[in-house]
Amino acid sequence: MTGQVIRIERVSPRAGKMEEPEFTAKGYKLGDPAHGKHKNHAEHAVYVKTLDDAAELIGKGFSLWMGAKGKRASLISPESLRIVRAT
Repeated sequence: MTGQVIRIERVSPRAGKMEEPEFTAKGYKLGDPAHGKHKNHAEHAVYVKTLDDAAELIGKGFSLWMGAKGKRASLISPESLRIVRAT
């Protein structure tokens, strides 16, 4: 795919909330699929600075932490994410 990533969306967001990728002081937070059912543990988190880098890892099977104002972030599988690129 081409074009800069402008947004990563959850295909089926939680009711009433617009969820966005979690951005921390280290960058966007992802879960590494190499750690199986433990990919949600903090010690296995992978951080990237840009949405383009996050999209590349999602394409390789990484999950993305997403949250909404007033809601705790949750780990979303790559099949449940939509990458929106500039045309």
